[in-house]
Amino acid sequence: MAKRETFGSRFAVIMAMAGSAIGLGNIWRFPYTVGEGGGAAFIIVYLISSLFLAMPIFMAESIIGRTAHAGTFGSMEKLAPGTKWKYVGLLTVIAPLILVSYYSVVGGWSFEYLLKALSFSFNADSMDQIDSMFGSFISGTWGPLLCHTLFITATCLIVLAGVKNGIEKFAKLTMPLLFILIVLIMIYAVTLPGAAQGVEYMLKPDFSKLTGRAVASAMGQSFFSLSLGVGVILIYSSYISKEENLLSSGLGTAGFDLMFAMIAGFAVMPAVFAAGIEPGAGPGLIFQTMPYIFVKMGMDAPWLSATVSILFFLTIFVAALTSSISMVEAGVAYLTEEKGLSRKKAVFVI
Repeated sequence: MAKRETFGSRFAVIMAMAGSAIGLGNIWRFPYTVGEGGGAAFIIVYLISSLFLAMPIFMAESIIGRTAHAGTFGSMEKLAPGTKWKYVGLLTVIAPLILVSYYSVVGGWSFEYLLKALSFSFNADSMDQIDSMFGSFISGTWGPLLCHTLFITATCLIVLAGVKNGIEKFAKLTMPLLFILIVLIMIYAVTLPGAAQGVEYMLKPDFSKLTGRAVASAMGQSFFSLSLGVGVILIYSSYISKEENLLSSGLGTAGFDLMFAMIAGFAVMPAVFAAGIEPGAGPGLIFQTMPYIFVKMGMDAPWLSATVSILFFLTIFVAALTSSISMVEAGVAYLTEEKGLSRKKAVFVI
């Protein structure tokens, strides 16, 4: 078995783990679930669940991974030697592969829409045209397949480079950039005419809209956002050195994730209200609603609209990549450590 790599610094740990946590769950899923769940009331439940349910589980996974310095299968074997509990670890090898099988499809959509933004394709005159643009793309054959393949190839190339030269370097480069981009988009969104209603929606709770389904969705979002229960945090924690302060790293990661989700909400919802669009637009909010908003807001300044749309979809694409590499790494770690495959062969198999 090859010598196990570790992250080089606390900054690298936080950026890599935050990269796993910060992804489509924060930018794509969080705004539309807030819209469906009634705004600030949903956010309050989400924050409570994140602090009192998700965070303890996050720390538990981190402790297991760092203590065992092994993948999910190996960690379970060390926790309960001589028992069959190690086979539970296989679930957290399979689960990320199931997740990445659809995650990479949405990642492919983000790549396609980044290309559309770069080619100034968002020039439709009505919401129907934007809807038909998205519908015609996802119902096609070769376009979605090509974008999905390019996205998963980019993911695998980063994982192939290893923990230090691939995952760590990519996270240290992209996470600060990602944060800057989403802050710039938020500043643009909250300064739009009519955006104040969206800001109020994010801050003023209306508990009459908080249904049982919304509460369950908010709790689910806190788990989804922090990548819990699928072995990803455990795997990344196994690359943390024994000298690292695990509590500081964990709190830094969780805090960064929560802050990013809130900024993403303030980047999307004020723009939605400024454009006069229904906040509970569902999963199509990003790919159907946001392009229309960029077009509508860019009537007087097309260059500004084009710039913001490029930055927005670049943010989604990079965020999707940072999470997908952690899902692929879970399976790669199992094959290299338990089956003795080289990283190159393991990445190819996964």
